Amino acid sequence: MTSWSLRCRELAFPVDTERAFAALFGVGRWAFWLDSSLLGGSARYSVLGESAGPHEEVLTERVGEGGETIFDRLERRLADRRRVDVPDELPRELACGYVGYFGYELKAHDGAAGPHVSPLPDACWLAATRYVGVDHEERRTWVVELVADGEPAAWLEEAAAILTDLAAASESAGQVEEPGAARPGGSRPGVPSGGSGPEPEPWLDRPRDAYLRDVETCLARLRAGESYEICLTNTVEMPFTGTPLEVYRRLRRLNPAPYAAYLRLDGVHVLSASPERFLTVDREGYAESRPIKGTVPRSGDPGLDELARKELLTSTKTRAENLMIVDLVRNDLGRVCEPGSITVPAFLALESYATVHHLVSTVRGRLRAEVGPVGAARACFPPGSMTGAPKLRTMRILDELESRARGIYSGALGQFGLTGTADLSVVIRTAVIHEGRVTVGAGGAIVLDSDPVEEWDEMLVKAAVPLRALPPAPETAPETAPGNAPERTF
Repeated sequence: MTSWSLRCRELAFPVDTERAFAALFGVGRWAFWLDSSLLGGSARYSVLGESAGPHEEVLTERVGEGGETIFDRLERRLADRRRVDVPDELPRELACGYVGYFGYELKAHDGAAGPHVSPLPDACWLAATRYVGVDHEERRTWVVELVADGEPAAWLEEAAAILTDLAAASESAGQVEEPGAARPGGSRPGVPSGGSGPEPEPWLDRPRDAYLRDVETCLARLRAGESYEICLTNTVEMPFTGTPLEVYRRLRRLNPAPYAAYLRLDGVHVLSASPERFLTVDREGYAESRPIKGTVPRSGDPGLDELARKELLTSTKTRAENLMIVDLVRNDLGRVCEPGSITVPAFLALESYATVHHLVSTVRGRLRAEVGPVGAARACFPPGSMTGAPKLRTMRILDELESRARGIYSGALGQFGLTGTADLSVVIRTAVIHEGRVTVGAGGAIVLDSDPVEEWDEMLVKAAVPLRALPPAPETAPETAPGNAPERTF
């Protein structure tokens, strides 16, 4: 049986992750960049790398094709890779196994098969064979390569040399800090530095009148007792011209986020500025979710911005939204956690980002001994903040109202580690680029006291976040709704 190990080398200097990604992984087919901005300690590590070389591996699934589910395949492959020798000097959070996403339509595995089919794979996970891990808190960096017994770590040596040269060039040019570092406070709240991007409204799958009718339908279903909360969404789709990586670099400057990410998946590009943690599992077996419910746009005027904060904190509607999703997440975690271990360490905590304020709660529990990170993710999927409650019935209502598959949007993105850890975000504030088109999903939670016009406005605010980084839109919008265009396949 082949034995495996992670070879690593710690660098004696901080790394500019933008330049490092471009230099090491700028042209590969299967590349990833889990890009923490370390906002308030919400996320600490960044990982940038690829699946390449002799041990390249890509796992995908399309719902309905049959066979082993992506959850089962990942569990099996991670069980095999737990025999990988991980050096003591490498932080366990940086012992990466697989990086990728679960798409929303995987809800079919939880009894919620729907009528919509995504043109992209419903899951795609890359074996992390070559990568750079960054601890932002300690300002430490490691170059890591997965090798089989007896193999030289040739790429590791080459990558370390390239990064050393980059650091020397930056120092000689007087560039001490990373120019694109995603740091809070770099621009005036509500007014990101540069770029407005295309307006979402002309490119929406369901225009204003249709969306308002859908909100009214949701309210009728709520009054009939069919659901308590319905997370209705819409989709922007438009032509794309430009370079996806350059757009992502712009996005991370305009909207720093703790769970930002860029994935390049053989022609599919995922550009995420997600502020929301779906699930993390630590080395002690504790699982944590941090659902967001409650969003208001920020203002460049300090007085108006403070007023927006206060209105969000005192809103009975947002409190109800958040409470119902917290109860849902507690129920999801309760399926896989030890009895009595689930707690809510934080409820309705306010978090502020470049363009919006959010209300965030934290739900935490200890996994049962027989449950691993993939099993925990499956039990909680799709994220409750993207469905509503009760989950199964509400997803069926959403399938009736929404006119297309959500795809990668509303799913989960991140990594599963080799040492029993996981860190996954909710795929929101995200653009997906494929075959000359870009899609952005956005929506909001409908509860009994929702106002349809306010829900429409909130959806536009959320859709605008990734759009700000895009080049200008064509001068004319489509004559028909984007959702009626032919589907493109992966």
